[in-house]
Amino acid sequence: MNGGAPEALLDAAIAWRDQDPDAETRAELTTLVDAASAGSESAIAELRSRFDSRLVFGTAGLRGELAAGPNRMNRVLVTQAAAGLAAYLVEHFDSPSIVIGYDGRKNSSIFAQDTAEIMAGAGVRAILLPRMLPTPVLAFAVRHFDVSAGVMVTASHNPPNDNGYKVYLGGASHGSQIVSPADAEIEAHISKVATERTLDSLPRSAEYDTADDAVVEEYIRRTVELAPATAAPLSYVYTAMHGVGLEVARRVFLAAGFAEPVLVATQVQPDPAFPTVAFPNPEEPGAMDLAYATATEAGAQLIIANDPDADRLAVAVPDSAEASGWRRLSGNEVGTLLGWRAAEKLSRTGRIGALAASVVSSPALRFIAARYDLPYSDTLTGFKWVSRVDDLAYGYEEALGYLVDPDKVRDKDGISAALDFLALVSELESAGSNLAEHQARFDAEFGAFASSQVSVRVTDTSVIGSTMARLRQTPPTVLGSLAVTSIDDFVNGLDDFAPSDILRISLQGGSRVIVRPSGTEPKLKVYIDAAVAEGPARLRRAAAQTIVDELEQAVRVLVA
Repeated sequence: MNGGAPEALLDAAIAWRDQDPDAETRAELTTLVDAASAGSESAIAELRSRFDSRLVFGTAGLRGELAAGPNRMNRVLVTQAAAGLAAYLVEHFDSPSIVIGYDGRKNSSIFAQDTAEIMAGAGVRAILLPRMLPTPVLAFAVRHFDVSAGVMVTASHNPPNDNGYKVYLGGASHGSQIVSPADAEIEAHISKVATERTLDSLPRSAEYDTADDAVVEEYIRRTVELAPATAAPLSYVYTAMHGVGLEVARRVFLAAGFAEPVLVATQVQPDPAFPTVAFPNPEEPGAMDLAYATATEAGAQLIIANDPDADRLAVAVPDSAEASGWRRLSGNEVGTLLGWRAAEKLSRTGRIGALAASVVSSPALRFIAARYDLPYSDTLTGFKWVSRVDDLAYGYEEALGYLVDPDKVRDKDGISAALDFLALVSELESAGSNLAEHQARFDAEFGAFASSQVSVRVTDTSVIGSTMARLRQTPPTVLGSLAVTSIDDFVNGLDDFAPSDILRISLQGGSRVIVRPSGTEPKLKVYIDAAVAEGPARLRRAAAQTIVDELEQAVRVLVA
């Protein structure tokens, strides 16, 4: 013991600090070590939080808070991850290669360069994208360059002080995100590096390539092919949510024949502090308030929003019933409309392609697929699963993720989806219709679907596990006025699903509630769905929403 601080803990922190190439995190760790050595309980607790465990490389890669230590995102951890991934690629590919992209978050460019140098030093041909770019461009580049793997340094829509390390595989994975067992194999290599090597013993090289703008130009060209030949004039607002979407999205919209978007001026440039939003996620309350105000002032017809790395899309439409005058469409609403559009395209061309959605997304897409006699698949949450469906033509997940062009990108793509949605609205305008009438036609043909989500954010992540355990031990028999008819537990696998911490509660009348921990944030998430296909079509949506509202109240009590 040293003034109350365990020697092993201090030794681990000092060893980490002494190999850290980042002056900021070195200084931060020195301050903690000094305070812990002097007996500060808070400093000791903080060191334990950082050194008693480490961020695990899983199917979402790495994601966490920027700070020193193995349980945080920093240059030491990222360099170890790069070296482990390099070892995996050398083991599995005869001529291993990788393309690396990064967004505008703090340290993203540094982590990307570290990765390129470590890859080159390990004998992996490395290509670094020319500047900060959206995640969909990196996902496209994996297929475009036909490389063994891709890395995107991003934390997507996480809080400002987070960053992440997202990995794609080429070869048989065709540019999709990693899944098991690759994640475990990469993690094993990373652990070996972390325990057996210091950073200065890892070979580095500046002999990597930096891609030119041709890859961006090709992404734009391929995306524009989704648009109609002519577009009805539309006035729309665009926000990049302080991220990297503006340049590429704007060029795509203009090349497709759409007007210059009205921009949310304070949110268009990349800013890792995300100063105008509490969370840089269009789903979060308040995140789109500036877009609403801008659209009202401009008299716009539509709002298009990307999250900071532009792999997600949010859409808002005028609605006088809302205090802001605008209503953000849910991910299920956008996903269903784009799915209907995809099915119509397939029908017109006579092509057969599969539709897919994550298991927590609305069941509406399954009904669309059945009506058009198309294959359909439910998948586990995450586009690492959606993108791997055989013969996929369209896929989505309710968390604002849409894949409208699987031949080009095998991940959600908020820019391609934005163009497809603009094209849909444009076509409706050209035909003398609008989104509201289009939605009414859907309700008449397929029934009305409503959904909601309850998220319980926690500071103590053990609460999530205890809540899931409680629900398994004493499952509900009724929610609101609806009896529970069955409960599917995915924990040991179910049908073709891999084991996952998901409970699916089916209710009388066909409604359902799904409970699962978030894979990227300290949240418990509950998904609520209801559908009404009987009665006058114009009343169905309100009837479905009434069921969802009742279930939401019951769910908040259930998971409290």
